[in-house]
Amino acid sequence: MPEFNKKLIEKAGINTDKLLNMLVKAAAAEFTTYYYYTILRNQTTGLEGEAIKEIVEDARIEDRNHFEALIPRIYELGGDLPRDVKEFAKIAACKDAYLPEKPTTKNILKVLLEAERCAVGIYTEICNYTFGKDPRTYDLALAILHEEIEHEAWFEELLTGKPSGHFRRRTPGESPYVSKFLKT
Repeated sequence: MPEFNKKLIEKAGINTDKLLNMLVKAAAAEFTTYYYYTILRNQTTGLEGEAIKEIVEDARIEDRNHFEALIPRIYELGGDLPRDVKEFAKIAACKDAYLPEKPTTKNILKVLLEAERCAVGIYTEICNYTFGKDPRTYDLALAILHEEIEHEAWFEELLTGKPSGHFRRRTPGESPYVSKFLKT
């Protein structure tokens, strides 16, 4: 990050080391979630599983997009990613979304819902920390938060039967809020 911009953010009250730690842990969570959602999506089988497979796929691809959108900001702030992917996975802000021992559709939905709730918490924290102090990071975190809230709503609706008011994407992994941050 250019030194002048870093000074402006720090003058506004942002500890860039703390913010980088938050962003790298969030990126690690998105990376591992993408991996685990790949497994979970493939385990959604049978008629009931096929009904949710596309929704899991949307969330999976959008989580990859979140990872891709976070990386430039981490580097802009002077940060870096761990060189070892195992170390990167260990620092993820959310616990791993493991395939449950009994991989029923209901149990898989519970894992997905828990993962999305964790993500909502992460980005709410980043938004609260950067609000009014670092507009660029705030805008990115808010865009990701919008999508994570929709993912949470999808899985809660599927699990509880209560309507969420959110609909599937037109195309898989559309990322309607985060797409403006993705390099094409």
